[in-house]
Amino acid sequence: MTIVAIVCHSGYGHTKVLAESVARGAGEVAGVTARLLSTEEVTADLDQLDSANAIIFGTPTYMGGPSAAFKAIAEASTKKMAAGARRRKQADGFTVSSSLSGDKHMTLSYLVTFAMQQKMLWIGQVESGPTNNGEHGGKPEDVNRIGSYTGFMAQADNVAPDVSPPQGDHRTAELFGERVAKAARRWASGN
Repeated sequence: MTIVAIVCHSGYGHTKVLAESVARGAGEVAGVTARLLSTEEVTADLDQLDSANAIIFGTPTYMGGPSAAFKAIAEASTKKMAAGARRRKQADGFTVSSSLSGDKHMTLSYLVTFAMQQKMLWIGQVESGPTNNGEHGGKPEDVNRIGSYTGFMAQADNVAPDVSPPQGDHRTAELFGERVAKAARRWASGN
């Protein structure tokens, strides 16, 4: 069985609802088990990630970077990093903020660096955004409406998480989870 762990911190609930969509997409892939874990659970027991074939990191973007709760995982995993516990696992990440930009790219850059320091293999985002069709800016129902390729970016208004992020971001999250799960399954089987 291929295991995809989705590790997220969610301050206001928006990252969590997207993580649930990522997990739903990953869990629909035959032969894959998706495990949704909070940063608190992982910080308390880093060994939970040892059996994962792929780890997807999710964090809100606060002040141009990941949340402090997410960064606590990075700081707690230095011994695991030194021991090579994450070596050759696949990684990807996503972030959400209330503005379309919000410097989310800085958060994804942090996640890429964290994964690479763990000697993980970063996958990235391939779902096409609206800019590939000559459009400028995506509609709320569009897949990858923000047009990110380093990882998955979403935007949520300052309202309840059952209202925002919009459906396009949830659909992107599902496709993102599905693609990472398929890559992890292929990698785990050696194909």
